[in-house]
Amino acid sequence: MERKRVIAAPFCGTIGKIATFAKPPPHRTPQVRGLRLNAPFLGGGKRLCRAVIRAHRALLAGDVASFGMTGWEFWAVAAALAAAVAAVLVAALRKAPQPETRTAEADLAVYKDQLAEIGRDLARGTIGPDEAARLRAEVGKRVIEADRARQAGERVQGGGPAAWVAVLILALVLPGGLAIYWWLGAPSYPDMALKPRLQALDAGIAARPSQADELARLNAPRDPSVDERLTKELAAATDPAALQDDFRARFEAGELQAAVRVQERILALKGDGASANDHANLALALVAEAQGYVSPEAEVELRASLERDMGNELARYLVGEMFLQGGRYDQTFRFWRPLAEGGMPGSPWVTSIRERIEQVAELAGVRYTLPAAAGDGPSAEDMAAAGEMSPEDRQAMIEGMVAQLNDRLASDGGTVEEWNKLIRSLAVLDRKDEAQKIYDEAKAKFEGHAAEMSFLKQAAVESGLQP
Repeated sequence: MERKRVIAAPFCGTIGKIATFAKPPPHRTPQVRGLRLNAPFLGGGKRLCRAVIRAHRALLAGDVASFGMTGWEFWAVAAALAAAVAAVLVAALRKAPQPETRTAEADLAVYKDQLAEIGRDLARGTIGPDEAARLRAEVGKRVIEADRARQAGERVQGGGPAAWVAVLILALVLPGGLAIYWWLGAPSYPDMALKPRLQALDAGIAARPSQADELARLNAPRDPSVDERLTKELAAATDPAALQDDFRARFEAGELQAAVRVQERILALKGDGASANDHANLALALVAEAQGYVSPEAEVELRASLERDMGNELARYLVGEMFLQGGRYDQTFRFWRPLAEGGMPGSPWVTSIRERIEQVAELAGVRYTLPAAAGDGPSAEDMAAAGEMSPEDRQAMIEGMVAQLNDRLASDGGTVEEWNKLIRSLAVLDRKDEAQKIYDEAKAKFEGHAAEMSFLKQAAVESGLQP
């Protein structure tokens, strides 16, 4: 279960980073060490730990016998196999001759050869009859002593160290093996082939609670008075651009019920012209409202987003989280792998995916090694050279790198992470006017992308600019 916790817990912090990078109201978002909780909701880690294993618990609570052996049958077969292994080991141990017995038998074989050699020497006339009789009497005494030693060794074999080893085998293999499996294994897990197991997981995903049911379980149901007020306010709103600003403001302030209603109004106004980002934003608001839970209502919006743009990174990320919560690690890996290897550098979802995808691949039964992320910062040689420069030369080098980044973004464009880097770099160089201008350009470029706008706004606030 710990592995599932490791995978699920970072999701809450990631949604927090997507949700807002501005400082949230202190009464809504206390600081929690160890979790990247930067959103106006808490408890997502524990919530997702339970969600990841919901399908497994459903299986365990179902009719186990319909999938194979019942519990007592499994333990009976396991005990019988352990007893059979122990019996084989004990039998082999009992058949093994003791060292004393092996030595006595070897001596007897030597003495028999000596007696035969005496007979041959007597026949050839090498020795006389008296000498032959004396030698036979001497060898005969040795034969009697060796035979006595062999018989004594056989008697000792039945109650010597081998008997204690047999007792240890019986005491450890049977109860010890069962105890180790009880600790490491899953004794109550149903016996299922892969196909029915995946079908059961898919059925669990399809039957998962709705958005309203989950909010009720979290003791955070929607306020009907808020819905009534928003209905009146939004009925007169007809400008999608103004509503988009309203959505972003409410989302960042933690007014998630209002953010959901505003985004629903945007979709209603745009109709079939709504973009993939519009649907992904509504899904994000629903997930945030449910403290990380991807409900069927959020899934509808994610499907609509991917129908318009299969490459929408936020939608693919949230779909992967949905499958992760339902136990379909293979589907999570399928949606996440392109983002882990070629997604927007520095985005919260790519960072979260790269932290967890190898564990997801392992649970999906896929051998996968995450490629190294492409770096766009200064090289090791640049850093070494900067360490040997004078302060003036080092400042000139930094300004040159900032100028190169500025020129590239102006001509070719770039990711939100690169715009963030340029804004912060100009602010550090105390070129606030230029930083403000770049921030305004970035806002225009990423207009309509709630996650990217939140990222840029955080950079502006922390750099002392006007957001």
